[in-house]
Amino acid sequence: MSKTYRPYNPGQSYLFPPSPSDWLPEGHLARFILDVVQELDLSKIYAHYERELRGFPPHHPMMMVALLLYAYCMGLPSSRKIERKTYEDVAFRVIAGEDHPDHTRISEFRRIHLAALTELFVQVLQLCQKAGLVRLGAVALDGTKVKANASKHKAMSYDRMREEEQRLRQKVKSLLETAEKIDAGEDAEYGVNRRGDELPEDLQRSQDRLKKIREAKAALEAEAKRRKAEEEASKHKDDDDLPPGPRETPLPEHRVPTTDEGKPTDKAQRNFTDPDSRIMKTGDGYVQGYNCQAVVDAQNQIIVAQAVTNQPPDVEHLVPMLVNTVDNCGAKPERFVGDAGYFSENNVCELQKWGVDPYIATGRQRHGEAPPPIRGRTPSNMTIKEAMARKLATKAGKAVYSRRKVIVEPVFGQIKEARGFRRFLLRGLEKVRGEWSLITLTHNLLKLHAATA
Repeated sequence: MSKTYRPYNPGQSYLFPPSPSDWLPEGHLARFILDVVQELDLSKIYAHYERELRGFPPHHPMMMVALLLYAYCMGLPSSRKIERKTYEDVAFRVIAGEDHPDHTRISEFRRIHLAALTELFVQVLQLCQKAGLVRLGAVALDGTKVKANASKHKAMSYDRMREEEQRLRQKVKSLLETAEKIDAGEDAEYGVNRRGDELPEDLQRSQDRLKKIREAKAALEAEAKRRKAEEEASKHKDDDDLPPGPRETPLPEHRVPTTDEGKPTDKAQRNFTDPDSRIMKTGDGYVQGYNCQAVVDAQNQIIVAQAVTNQPPDVEHLVPMLVNTVDNCGAKPERFVGDAGYFSENNVCELQKWGVDPYIATGRQRHGEAPPPIRGRTPSNMTIKEAMARKLATKAGKAVYSRRKVIVEPVFGQIKEARGFRRFLLRGLEKVRGEWSLITLTHNLLKLHAATA
């Protein structure tokens, strides 16, 4: 060959050990994550290991936290993929310090410390505040449905459970009768001492399915009874002694539809794989999933509050999300923007009690359709809904509300499209809430990294 090329020898040995700091350029996200983790309070994680001084030394908590945060930033929540990356990816190798924690250790670390990892959301948000990325001039609230780690085909209605329970009961009875006849025939042919104690495969499957259906049916009935008792108690509760003004409101949870007798309705459903998840409507149809909420600051698209519930409607989430925003940031936003899914007269009144200016759509507007022009003085007898519609039709109101789409919707796009997060890895409402915290705090980390790079 006449052409001269640069030297290439992939098997070349190093005369001196390389420094991991030379493997990544300055300003790389992995370097940033390592710096941030040193600023976080991980005392609750350390405390878990300080209680037991025996046994083989565990992986360092700082390394494990940094590994998880970087993995979630890169859209890699799978513990097996994280383990593989510690061998194949330079950034993961730098964070792990040339260690290679087994995927079971990574998964177990996340499971044990999920509550402590959830609390890191506020710590990262405070770092964003110190960097001047949160202004609270205007915030926008929106929700997105995220698939659960369960198939919607594994859900069954209460009515179907009763039918299936009856069918399986008859099938099990028939299979048992058949098995007894076979046993009697074999006893006569081979003798009574011959072993044959294994259940037929069809009988075993039917009994297992019958057990699951009975457990799900009992759970629905228990939830229905609890809701009936709560409704009865609320009728006799006297709220007159409660002080006026804002009060903390818990996040809404799914309520099993019940009859007047306190039993589940025929359409009440439960999923066998993830019982906490629910069937929810999206723009692409129905999914088995959760309702993920986020309040986003208008200035730099920092998520200032987040939550997950299994209650599909959005309207009940507004007040709890406002409370979370104030708790997390230590201050109230000036303006609170939400789409028509969050409108109710109570929500508007609550925002006003908090001294927050509400901008909530009163109904869905067709694309390209302009609101009617405003003429004359504001009528004195307008309802809260009419007053809000008139407010959003003004020039100032339009300017504030038109920013909603560019504040909060790109955040979900970045999470779902850029990072590929479309389905939860964990199951159960509490674990899903922890995972959504990791997703949202790493979103803020990415924003902080971009602003400080």
